[in-house]
Amino acid sequence: MSETPISSVDKPAAYRVLARKYRPKDFSDLMVGQEPMVRTLTNAFETGRIAQAYMLTGVRGVGKTTTARILARALNYKTAEIDKPTIDLRAPGEHCQAIMDGRHVDVIEMDAASHTGIDDIREIIEQVRYRPVSARYKVYIIDEVHMLSTQAFNGLLKTLEEPPEHVKFIFATTEIRKVPITVLSRCQRFDLRRISASELVGLFSTILGKEGVAFDPEALAMVARAAEGSARDGLSLLDQAIAHGGGSVEVETVRSMLGLADRARIVDLFEHVIKGDVAGALSEFAGQYEAGANPTVVLTDLADFTHLVTRLKYVPDAVNDQSLSEIERTRGAEFAGSVAVTTLSRIWQMLLKGIPETESSSRPAGAAEMVLIRLAHAAHLPAPEEAARRLLELSGGETAGTRPTPNGGGGVQAQASAPVEARAVGTAAVQRPGANGATMLRAVPDVAPQPIEVGRIEERPVAVAAPKPEPKVHVNSVSDIADLCARNRDIKLKTLVRGFLRLVHIEPGRLDVNLPDDAPKTLLGELAVKLKEWTGIHWVVSYSREPGEPTLVEAEQRAQEQRVNDARQDPDVAAILARFPGARITDVRIRAAEEEVENLAPAAAQSEDGDIVPGEDIE
Repeated sequence: MSETPISSVDKPAAYRVLARKYRPKDFSDLMVGQEPMVRTLTNAFETGRIAQAYMLTGVRGVGKTTTARILARALNYKTAEIDKPTIDLRAPGEHCQAIMDGRHVDVIEMDAASHTGIDDIREIIEQVRYRPVSARYKVYIIDEVHMLSTQAFNGLLKTLEEPPEHVKFIFATTEIRKVPITVLSRCQRFDLRRISASELVGLFSTILGKEGVAFDPEALAMVARAAEGSARDGLSLLDQAIAHGGGSVEVETVRSMLGLADRARIVDLFEHVIKGDVAGALSEFAGQYEAGANPTVVLTDLADFTHLVTRLKYVPDAVNDQSLSEIERTRGAEFAGSVAVTTLSRIWQMLLKGIPETESSSRPAGAAEMVLIRLAHAAHLPAPEEAARRLLELSGGETAGTRPTPNGGGGVQAQASAPVEARAVGTAAVQRPGANGATMLRAVPDVAPQPIEVGRIEERPVAVAAPKPEPKVHVNSVSDIADLCARNRDIKLKTLVRGFLRLVHIEPGRLDVNLPDDAPKTLLGELAVKLKEWTGIHWVVSYSREPGEPTLVEAEQRAQEQRVNDARQDPDVAAILARFPGARITDVRIRAAEEEVENLAPAAAQSEDGDIVPGEDIE
């Protein structure tokens, strides 16, 4: 009996995840969501207006690195019939496969997250002098370019502005604001937009059709919403959903995998909230929580449905969005016609405050329930303009000789006064300036109404609010807060304030800030406690989604970079740098007083490693 050789046994091919297997290979595949960029590049290549550097920016997973490889392939495209840069890449060229696999000798990919220093850039600068080995252009693809140091960016500027004709640069970044403007001005910038949920659903449907996997369209909509505009994230979740569902993508398996609540139950929860039914809202939330839904995800989905209802009030055609379920379409349209915009706006604002509270709470379920209680309670409150209108009507009715009395529904009724006397004003509209300068109206109840003569309205003294306590220390900026930390010897808090606080708004007793993603979650709470202890007044410290001002550390870094650039333009410094090759400016300091400059000799010396230290102005 003959045995089959081991070498002849077919080994199963290694599984490739969907995100890699269906990675775009040419510009026709990139048309999913990135049409403006493809159109611009097509026209540029056809007219021969090819830039020396490109900057690709966008959120993670929209195709920045893939676009860079396709662009490198287009620049070096060569077949038996075509030997020029082109966008038409339908037929594979000589260099195409090697470039797409990331192994071509003339297409150098570098991750700036792990190569951040000037030495890495100096190596590139030395290599650009040599022509490519086999391709038309030597292409440098630098991913996450915002991670480069300031010295690395400065070292790249001259080469980036006037590179050799055989060199092209392609940069990719998710943090475009961290890239210096001097680098951006030397690149053609393309903003890769988020891919819409409906486009992702179409992409997923096509891929699952090729894979022969059964799916539920509503399940694909869930995955598309969770991907948040990222094709790579969506395909990774789709891979997970296929494995979780045993070869199919179904609603229940995706819901349990993502920890989502049933969209129909979210709509029911929204209905309980707008009706002010606290018990019903808590019962519905408890059911979703017991079914495995994450409390933060429940509130986020509730906010998404609130946004959908508000949008349908002004854009009715949005109901045709492919990523929406049938119940979201029908019930969303019903709520859009019955719920006031002021109510929707109030729910939205309260959810924006409540979701971060739930995320940072040690008891997320309890925090979410408290948010729902606040939402249901606020559903019965009148809008500010409605309250003002009622108060104005009330004060006008009293002038005509009527007296308001509360009715059973919480409103007011006008009751005719006796013919021989008129009663004093039962409730007066008192103006009080708000925190933002606007005028608010509040009701001041009348304590002891006394009869007065007919035709004369008794004047009541206006109630004056008690003055706010004066703080022991005035705080008007983040710098003041850092100084306060230093005076109280809290060095740790001072370091956190300087490195993470981005000021949005500040006034006595209130501080609104934006924080980076890596900021400690307990920073705002600790800061509120310390400010109250040091200033003697209560402080409300809240997180804002507005970008805010740069942190103190960022501001100092930018100022230092500006001083270095200014010093580099100085004729004396330029002469020193030219006289000593390899010399560099490491630090620039401004003298405290001009007298010191006159008394100290501007001596310059060269260190062993080539650093220039003329006096104390430049180190």
